[in-house]
Amino acid sequence: MDSRKLGSIGIAALLLLSGCTAFQGGDTASPTATAESTATESEIAGTTTTAGETTAHVGCQPGEIEKDGTCQAVVSGGNAAIFAVENLTPITAERTTVDGTPGYLARPADDGTYPTVVLIHEWWGLNENIEHMADVLAGHGYVVFAVDLYDGEVATDSARAGELAGDVRNDPEEALAKMDRAVTALRAAPYTTDRVASLGWCFGGGQSLQLSLSDTELNATMIYYGSLTTDESELRNVDGPVLGIFGAEDDSIPVETVREFDRTLGELGVEREIHVYEGAPHAFANPSGERFHPEATRDAWNETLVFLDENLKE
Repeated sequence: MDSRKLGSIGIAALLLLSGCTAFQGGDTASPTATAESTATESEIAGTTTTAGETTAHVGCQPGEIEKDGTCQAVVSGGNAAIFAVENLTPITAERTTVDGTPGYLARPADDGTYPTVVLIHEWWGLNENIEHMADVLAGHGYVVFAVDLYDGEVATDSARAGELAGDVRNDPEEALAKMDRAVTALRAAPYTTDRVASLGWCFGGGQSLQLSLSDTELNATMIYYGSLTTDESELRNVDGPVLGIFGAEDDSIPVETVREFDRTLGELGVEREIHVYEGAPHAFANPSGERFHPEATRDAWNETLVFLDENLKE
């Protein structure tokens, strides 16, 4: 079991939310980060630096993916400010299983108790980009379990990513069972409170909603441009409050669907915050390529942190 203790998480300049489409994704596997407490900021960020050259694997957008499934990373030194990675508390993190569910567990290093966020990866699988997002949330005072719905496999090309995502969608009960076991076990853990939320991007955003609609009891649900349902009978089961993050120019999750989702939740009396960012396309929070919208991403991430604090922390 690989474990690590980060004395602090510095300014991770390349830490980012991975993008995708509703049924196709955008995130490649990151380089291996150093596990020692003396890790440099670039190592924590999942990068390697030699003689001033920095390489990183970040998300790919449709049209930017090469035939072999790779893409050219776009490096932005402003990402640290966007994802609020300064002044975080020390954490511990490890690849582990929670009641048989594999994943990546990050939590504050002290002996306190904290609310939980179940993090759900996009179609590439549980790669280091998602692990780093778990690190950041843990540094804000949460127990974060990034579930692995692919049982250890991380796709390195878009064709395989689509196959893996399709396998999960074709057998949704297995994925829901994995996430439910994790939620139940984490609530009973000595380092958690009883409050749990789900958060996912793209494929993971859709899974976050599906978990909320299932018999699993959540205290909050967060969806970053994930596939939606507007069926009233289904949405009666959603665990509010709900935070939804979407782009007005999203061709995969049309704004009309988002508005109907919002209206239906309102008619059902579900507390919700639905943010639709004008001019932002699908996967706008991904710093790779022309779709990246820094201001919208910064606002969305701040809304996420405020939402979590208000609904999970007492």
